[in-house]
Amino acid sequence: MKTRYLIFFLLIFDFCLRVSAQQYSVDWYKIAAGGGASTNGQYSLSGTIGQPDAGGAMTGGNYSLTGGFWSLIAVVQMPGAPTLTVAHAGNSVIVSWPLAAGFALEQNSDLSTTNWTASSYAVSTNGSVESVTVAPPVGNLFFRLVHP
Repeated sequence: MKTRYLIFFLLIFDFCLRVSAQQYSVDWYKIAAGGGASTNGQYSLSGTIGQPDAGGAMTGGNYSLTGGFWSLIAVVQMPGAPTLTVAHAGNSVIVSWPLAAGFALEQNSDLSTTNWTASSYAVSTNGSVESVTVAPPVGNLFFRLVHP
């Protein structure tokens, strides 16, 4: 009886040695920045852990991973202003709105401030729609339409 168990376990062990895993590897990694905020006098720094490095795509087999910086492109809808829309297009973000006379596009990188400035992006008009293209998006950026 013991011999049967021994043979059974040897067969299972032999089978397990013949099974091989897929050939995936992480050749390098980096933990950049850190979570939360750090302030001292006039300087402030905030970050997130695990933010990937910017660069070209890392590929292998059927998989591809492109590193970059996390960013947020968002709109702040103002009462009475045309509706702003954000759309992803390849490596760009398009902010668009219906054509409306008298409205100007403003931008701000930090909603905790009131530092809204005229948008630095060129406005394109296509029929009854105006838009700006942010390519590539880096960092946080908020847009709004105002009637000066």
